[in-house]
Amino acid sequence: MDFRLTPEQEQLKAEVRAFLEAELAAGGFQPTDNSWMVSYSRDFSRKLGARGWIGMTWPREYGGRGRSYIDRFVCTEELLRYGAPVAAHWVADRQMAPAIIAYGSEAQKREILPRIIAGEAVFCIGMSEPNSGSDLASLQTRATARGDEFIIDGQKVWTSGAHLADFIYLVARTDPQAPKHKGISELIVDMKLPGVSTRPLIDSSGDHHFNEVFFDGVRVPGTALVGQLNRGWYQIASQLDYERSGMERLMSNYLLYRDVFQYAKQTIRRGKPLADEPSVRYLLGDLAIHYEVGRLLLYRVAWVLSKGRIPNYEAALAKVFCTAFEQRLADAAPRIMGLHGQLLPGSSHAALEGRAAKGYSFAPGYTLQGGTSEILRNIVAIRGLGLPAS
Repeated sequence: MDFRLTPEQEQLKAEVRAFLEAELAAGGFQPTDNSWMVSYSRDFSRKLGARGWIGMTWPREYGGRGRSYIDRFVCTEELLRYGAPVAAHWVADRQMAPAIIAYGSEAQKREILPRIIAGEAVFCIGMSEPNSGSDLASLQTRATARGDEFIIDGQKVWTSGAHLADFIYLVARTDPQAPKHKGISELIVDMKLPGVSTRPLIDSSGDHHFNEVFFDGVRVPGTALVGQLNRGWYQIASQLDYERSGMERLMSNYLLYRDVFQYAKQTIRRGKPLADEPSVRYLLGDLAIHYEVGRLLLYRVAWVLSKGRIPNYEAALAKVFCTAFEQRLADAAPRIMGLHGQLLPGSSHAALEGRAAKGYSFAPGYTLQGGTSEILRNIVAIRGLGLPAS
């Protein structure tokens, strides 16, 4: 196999890097770990959209560029490598737009997709509920049809970016009498409608990107329905593959990964670089190997998508492996740095030290958000290896 990028893809990578270097030099953004979750800038998203780097794989008639998924991975890899502020468009570009393209009405495509590219339609995802996490089909938020409207009542939780979003892509129960997988629908809900409210959830690292979202008699038009009534579960199934398989599953803390290697090379202990100590060299080698394997697994997903196939078990496998790497990194960084690695942000010491502790405190979430590793291993076993379901 030839793992090299094409000359056109190498040129794309160079263009993205040149743009990011120029933005950095001009003070256009501050590099941030977990930037795809916590670093919002509509202005930065507009700049990317104007360059054709949002909606890269979408049809041209809706403002997209009709490029390959590998092209998109080349672009997103560089954005995460620089810790760029991409949260304003990330989930919409990755997940909501492909769902709208696959199942949405023509009016929804014409109205919403160009606004995502223009940085004017920021989305959050309304799936998980307090008692419906891994078993999403048990959700209880209801959208009751009444005339030409839906009346929404319920609650969502762990909703990243809800406090900044324009729309929530909501999964709700539209037929409470049907079997749990067959009475669910998807709707696009304006976050500014009366009856929608949010409450912040501060994670263990001190960041605020999670939220609870409440719906109290929220009235939305029937045109908010995406796809077929009561067929939402089957639409979600393919949508989740996009959520699980992006470069963010490997590179959320790429800046920490990069800087830990630099720290080990530059820090002198007992007259030699810390990186020369056998225990540290082992940790660095282990991280480097797992990073490269994870990267290839993600590009494999992009290759499958470029062939027109939904990467169901491939996406599950990539997420299991890559989020385990993120936890390896979060564990190794403070071990390499010793006691300095336990310092929290806001101390008088170097920023890297605070970031290592922060990354460690958030690490359990990587194998939970977007689908737990236990559920994903079942998908790999059943749909990838053909093992019996019970």
